[in-house]
Amino acid sequence: MTPRISELGAHVGQRVTVRGWVTHVRSSGKIAFAVLRDGTGIAQAVFVKSQVPGEVWERFGTLTLETSVSVTGEVRAEPRAPGGYELGVAALEVIGASPTDYPIQPKEHGIDFLLDHRHLWLRSARQRAIAAVRSELEQAVHDFFYERGFLRVDTPILTAAIGERSGLFSTEYFEEGTAYLAQTGQLYGEAAAAAFGKIYTFGPTFRAEKSKTRRHLTEFWMIEPEVAWYDSNDNMRLQEDFVSFLVARVLERRQAELKELERDVSKLETVKAPFPRINYTDAVAILQGKGSAVQWGDDLGAEDEALLVEGYDRPVFVTNYPKEAKAFYMKENPDDPRTVLCDDCLAPEGYGEIIGGSQREDDYDRIVQRIKDEGLPMDAYGWYLDLRKYGTFTHSGFGLGLERTVAWICGLQHIREVIAFPRMMYRLRP
Repeated sequence: MTPRISELGAHVGQRVTVRGWVTHVRSSGKIAFAVLRDGTGIAQAVFVKSQVPGEVWERFGTLTLETSVSVTGEVRAEPRAPGGYELGVAALEVIGASPTDYPIQPKEHGIDFLLDHRHLWLRSARQRAIAAVRSELEQAVHDFFYERGFLRVDTPILTAAIGERSGLFSTEYFEEGTAYLAQTGQLYGEAAAAAFGKIYTFGPTFRAEKSKTRRHLTEFWMIEPEVAWYDSNDNMRLQEDFVSFLVARVLERRQAELKELERDVSKLETVKAPFPRINYTDAVAILQGKGSAVQWGDDLGAEDEALLVEGYDRPVFVTNYPKEAKAFYMKENPDDPRTVLCDDCLAPEGYGEIIGGSQREDDYDRIVQRIKDEGLPMDAYGWYLDLRKYGTFTHSGFGLGLERTVAWICGLQHIREVIAFPRMMYRLRP
């Protein structure tokens, strides 16, 4: 039988074959050890010179970092061994040799070097832990919405309609003129909400902003629910339930990975609904009292967001931003027409905005005026205006950035590690 390393606990006392890659070797002359990984965990293979065939002992001497092997032996529980289990080796087959110049050695490497060798860096225990947390979160996203009756809708990556003010990647689209890589699936999500009631999209989005901050990627993944008949308050309740669910899921199922990342889980255990809410106008006053130069009408920067969440043990909503600081599709606030019914959800510990959400403008004439005010091409939004023309309705939605959420939950200082092959302003390879 050929179990994966994570399954060895069910095979103690049995003879099995494990396939994987070598991460460490050492030998005392009469006994030798090779630590193997297979993507699910690590296990130690023990070679006793007097108990293995001569060719097996000689073959062990050829093992180098990242050699791929097939090892056969008896599974033993051994708390002192890496991974808690070891194999008493009877047979060893080298599948793929690895030259001694393997680029990533057990020493410190600069971040640019590691990113140049990202295809190999992924093999490290830390990167595997991050990827496992991300995978868990992706599954949790689908489970959350499935359990609540949402329909998943896949929206176009190539579009003529622009959702945000920020930079765009453009391309010529046959005879149809200019197309853009989508910044959001939201506009299409609104159409789907009118058809199906509760929907969500989950896919890649693109921003051509020339940003080099630790919080930005050029290509990233967004989760965007859209719900008919939800107002702004309903929308925020959905957001806090969603974020609480995601954090709880990782705490329940990925403790080993959080330990590998040395994450202080006590900072996550307090993340439960409800989340505090601060009106934008009050937020500006709070920030000015803390020495910020922000003025009413400005969008909040990373430093302002970090200042604002100081002392909070869970995410914080900032609501009702000025109209000029936000996108054209957000509904005007009837209590203060200078502002719109929106929210940013700011993660604690200085991680900043992980969600942007709003109630959508459902008045036909007002959204036409906003499109004109933004200088957007009216002909690209004919289908979008039909949503207000034929049976307009109250609706709301939000977008959660997957990479920022993974970075916060894992306690990482830079977003570049949370996706297998990051795309940044200065990086297109590997």
